[in-house]
Amino acid sequence: MVEIVGTGICGTDRKILLGRFPARPGTVLGHESVGVVRETGPQVRSVGVGDRVVVNPTLYCGWCSPCRRGATNFCRHKAGTEVGVDRDGTYAEAVTLPERFVERVPAGLPFRSAVLIEPLACVLNNVGAASVAWGDNVVVLGAGPIGMLTALVAGRQARRVTVAEPDGYRLERAREHFAHVVDVGGTDPVEAVAKTWGDERPSVVFDTTGTGLDTALRLVDDGGRVVVMGFDDTYSMPLRPLQLTNRGISVIGAGDYRADIFPVAVDLAAELGVPQRPGSGTGTLLERLVTHEFPLERYSEAFTALGGLTRDDGADGDDGDDGDDGSERQPRYDALKVVIRSHSGPVGADGWPVGF
Repeated sequence: MVEIVGTGICGTDRKILLGRFPARPGTVLGHESVGVVRETGPQVRSVGVGDRVVVNPTLYCGWCSPCRRGATNFCRHKAGTEVGVDRDGTYAEAVTLPERFVERVPAGLPFRSAVLIEPLACVLNNVGAASVAWGDNVVVLGAGPIGMLTALVAGRQARRVTVAEPDGYRLERAREHFAHVVDVGGTDPVEAVAKTWGDERPSVVFDTTGTGLDTALRLVDDGGRVVVMGFDDTYSMPLRPLQLTNRGISVIGAGDYRADIFPVAVDLAAELGVPQRPGSGTGTLLERLVTHEFPLERYSEAFTALGGLTRDDGADGDDGDDGDDGSERQPRYDALKVVIRSHSGPVGADGWPVGF
């Protein structure tokens, strides 16, 4: 049993509440969570009471055909097991899980870095699926937390990474961390990126928005790869196979991450998330992605900071709302990663509850 300290709001949570991603009605949401082990069964060996842990919410059975060949992300017995989707999640005080779905948080890793381990696992899975190499020019559509993490991870391997974003708040945050950021608000993203790249086109495009496949296909170079990352069940687009065959384009859907990727995300968070100069107070990129925290009872304010949940006149900035001219209204953001705190007690400078 893990006492939940805090859970990051995922874009999927918002899409579920807006009816754009399927989930079991009445399920407690939340899956990007870290906490402290409070109780263990008699056979538990890898963690103990008092350990800081991160939850791996992508459960799997371990014995079906996909699991046995290592494809645990395509487990055939997922129904009722996806934490925060069809199994009660972590916007709660505690969660109980099998031992193999919690991992120890590395010593010294601040809370605000640890809470990004699960999103990092998603990003590692998608960047790996694209086989990003040192010669690749990469464009990331969207500068939300997943977009920023994708740019960060891809940038460790690629020749150049450009982030494209229409929202003013997210643009400002992205420019604090990346050299190549393009404002695509109110213009054709392909034209906006082309102005900065000239004749050179990206060999890899990551769509972290869930609604940018058309843009990605127009943007990517011949022979390139497009990775579809964002989730939006209401988005669709016409596709002529000749677009792919004539231009040699690969469209990649990576799915959930495999079980073996999650520990890698833990290690990467330890590398990226521990301040290099203790006491400097500057924080790391991971920590700075967490811009807002709210107690559990103020969840409504937390979602409002991410564009809101109503669709009346579009003033809330719900992504995908139609404007008067039939165009989609873009959400307006006041935050990057928002964390809902389940733990209400005092916390230390590292963000963890005092005494742990």
